[in-house]
Amino acid sequence: MRRALGLLALAAVPLAVLGVFFVVPVAGMLARGFFPDGTFDLSGALEVLGRERTGRVVWFTVWTSSVATVVAVLLGVPAAYVLHRLTFPFRRLVRALLLVPFVLPTVVVGVAFQQLLRDDGLLGGLGLEHTPWAVLMGLVFFNVAVVVRTVGAAWEGLDARPGEAAAALGASPWRVFRTVTWPTLRPAVVSSASVVFLFCATAFGVVLVLGGVRYASVETEIYLLTTTLYDLSGAAALSVLQLLAVVLLLVVAGRLRAVPDPTASRVLPRPHGPGWRDVPALLLTLAVLGALALPVGALVVSSLRVDGAWSLEGFRALQTTGGDSVLVVPVTEALRNSFQTAVDATWISLLLGLLVALVLTRRSRSTGERRLRAVLDGFFMLPLGVSAVTLGFGFLVTLGGQPLDLRTWPLLVPVAQALVALPLVVRTLVPVLASVDDRQRQAASSLGAGPLRVAWTVDAAALARPLVAAAGFAFAVSLGEFGATSFLSRADHPTLPVVIVRLLGHPGDGNYQMALAASVVLAAATALVVLLVDRLRVPSMGAF
Repeated sequence: MRRALGLLALAAVPLAVLGVFFVVPVAGMLARGFFPDGTFDLSGALEVLGRERTGRVVWFTVWTSSVATVVAVLLGVPAAYVLHRLTFPFRRLVRALLLVPFVLPTVVVGVAFQQLLRDDGLLGGLGLEHTPWAVLMGLVFFNVAVVVRTVGAAWEGLDARPGEAAAALGASPWRVFRTVTWPTLRPAVVSSASVVFLFCATAFGVVLVLGGVRYASVETEIYLLTTTLYDLSGAAALSVLQLLAVVLLLVVAGRLRAVPDPTASRVLPRPHGPGWRDVPALLLTLAVLGALALPVGALVVSSLRVDGAWSLEGFRALQTTGGDSVLVVPVTEALRNSFQTAVDATWISLLLGLLVALVLTRRSRSTGERRLRAVLDGFFMLPLGVSAVTLGFGFLVTLGGQPLDLRTWPLLVPVAQALVALPLVVRTLVPVLASVDDRQRQAASSLGAGPLRVAWTVDAAALARPLVAAAGFAFAVSLGEFGATSFLSRADHPTLPVVIVRLLGHPGDGNYQMALAASVVLAAATALVVLLVDRLRVPSMGAF
C-alpha cells in the first residue's frame, strides 16, 4: 500500500494536469452531446450513428486506415532492414530524412500533395486529386517512418546467436529469417501496425485537405459536426466511438510492446555490407525515399513559381497580411508565435513526460502495483488518439466559464499542444529509464549516495541525450499542431498552421502563393529540428 501511494504521489502532477486539461474538456464536450437539456438523452447520438452518412464515414475511416497500414508495413519492413542492418555511406542521414515526414505538419503535407496531384502537377495526369487514393498516399507518407523506426530498433536489438546457430547447422538465409528472426520480430511489426492504424484513423489535416468535401473520416466529421453544424450530440457519439477504438488499439500495442531487460545477456548483430540478396530491399527503399521526396519537392517548386516564372514573391509577401488583409497580423509574426508556443509546449510536455516516465519505470513488487502502473500507462497515452477537435472544442466549452475563465490564458494553447506531444515524450524516455540496470542504483546506494545523488549520477546521466531528443520532437510536433490550436488561437495571435489554412480558404493567387511559401518555411523548420535531434543517436520512434 505504501509503494502504491508513493506511485500515485509521483504521478499526482501529471494526473492533475491531465484531469483539468484533458478529462474535463473531453467530458464537457461529451456532456454537451449526451445531456443537451441537462438530462441524459441518447436519442440524438443514436440518430447520428444510424445515419447513412455516418456509416460511410466510419467505413471510409476503417478501410483507408487498414489499407494505409498494410502498405506502410510492406514498405517499412524492408526499409527497416536496409537502414538498420546494412552499412552504406550516409546511412544515418538517410534514416534521419526518412523520419522527417512523420513530424511534418499535417497541413503542410496536405498542401504538398495538392501541388503534386493538381492538374498541372507532376502526377496531375493520374486524376487522383480529391480522391480516396490521395488520402491513402498522404497517410502512408506520414507513417512509413513509424514502421521503419519501430521495427528497425527491434531488429538492431535481436540476439544474434540463435540465427548464427541456425546458419551453422546449414539453414539458408531465408530459413533463418523465417524460423528465427521473424518470430522474434513479429511483435514489433504487429505493434507498429497497430500504432500506424491508430495514427491513420485519427488523422485530421491530411484528410481535411486531400479528401475535399466528398470524403471524410471520423476525425474530420467530428470537426464538421462541431464547427459547421453545431451538432454536439453527433460529435459526442463519434468521439465516444473513436475513444473506444483508441483504447482497444492502445491495449493491443501495450501487450505487444516488450520492455528491454537490462540484465539479459545478448550478442547484438553487427550491420554488414549489402550483398546481391539485398538488391530487392535496396531498390524498394530507394523507391520509398523517392516517393517521400516527391510531394515535398513539388511544394518547394510551386512556392518558387509565379505565373510560369521563378520568383520569391510568395516569400516576400510573408511580411504582409495578405490580399484584402485576410490576416490580422503578418505571417512572420505568426511564425514567431509558433516558435514561442512550441517552446512553452516543449517544457510543459518534458516536465510531465519525465514524471510519467519515472512512474512507469519503477520496478513493480506486487501484482496490484503492476496493474496500477498499466492503468496509468494507458491513461497517459489516451491523448495520442483522442480527437484534437474534441479536445480543442472541449477547452472552449468547459474552461471558459466562471469563476475560472482560461480562454485568454497565455499558456492555454501550449498546454493543449503539450498534451498532443506528451505520448511521444513518454515513449522516448520510458525505454531509456527501463534499460538502466537497477544494480547500478544499488551499487551507488551501497557506496553511501543518497536517493537524490543516485538519481543524478545514474538516471540523469542516462536521460541527458534522450531528454534533448524528446524536447526536439515535442517542439516539432507543437510547431505543426493544428486540430486543437484551430479552436484556441486568437486572430491577433495565430500560429503558422492556422494562418496557412486561412490563406488557403480565401481566394486570390497572392494568398495561395503565401500559403505555399509559409508551408515551405514551416516544413523547413520542423525538418531542421528532426535532423538536429537525430544526431543524438536516440532511437525515439522505436519506443512505440
